[in-house]
Amino acid sequence: MKKSYLQVLKQIEDLKSEAEKLRRDEVDGVVKRIREAIEHYGLTAADLGLAPGRGRRAGAAAGPAAPVRRKPGRKPGSGRKAAAGSKVAPKFRDENGNTWAGRGKRPIWLRDALAAGRKLEDFAIR
Repeated sequence: MKKSYLQVLKQIEDLKSEAEKLRRDEVDGVVKRIREAIEHYGLTAADLGLAPGRGRRAGAAAGPAAPVRRKPGRKPGSGRKAAAGSKVAPKFRDENGNTWAGRGKRPIWLRDALAAGRKLEDFAIR
């Protein structure tokens, strides 16, 4: 007997539901193992790169942080590092959702599109 369109849709929904349950079960197992490892090794959020600050290596003695050396007359945060990582709104986007803020080297997706004859204006976000 041939399946109807509605039967196939129902089967797809059932499989999606089953897949989501399996995913949740796997995630629960991963989270449990991660928590056990964190507890076993005494890791902190900083060790995992999840907290601001320097963090410390597992097993290293906690002590005072090394002083920050600056050039005379410079204010904290006035250097290049302060701007690093600051987010800028994207200025260009393609049909796949790739974006570029117009800073730094052009991304490969944009270089390829320009090489194929497209214009930069085609990607401008208005």
